[in-house]
Amino acid sequence: QVQLVESGGGLVQAGGSLRLSCAASGRTFSSYAMGWFRQAPGKEREFVAAISRSGGSTYYKDSVKGRFTISRDNAKNTVYLQMNSLKPEDTDVYYCAARGSDYNSTYTRPYEYGYWGQGTQVTIST
Repeated sequence: QVQLVESGGGLVQAGGSLRLSCAASGRTFSSYAMGWFRQAPGKEREFVAAISRSGGSTYYKDSVKGRFTISRDNAKNTVYLQMNSLKPEDTDVYYCAARGSDYNSTYTRPYEYGYWGQGTQVTIST
């Protein structure tokens, strides 16, 4: 079992930056692959970024490549999403997710994750 708590969301102007954090409970954080997703009201949850257990592999949605960076600190049980050059279309509720993994893989589909945080709102103004 792992519990996830996101923080760091807020309101920023277009072109600005935010760093989201996701703190995980438990002593086995390093055994979980992690991901960030986002969802707008009435829309499906979409993949944003993923990172493997060790942090050695990452994967991004095409529209955020070069702007967003996912990272993790296994000593702090925390995964981060650094978001730069933010655009109004990045406005969403952002969720972190975790899944146990025997391999150093990344996962991009919501159904592949068994644990979710409560979400944090990110709003980008023009």
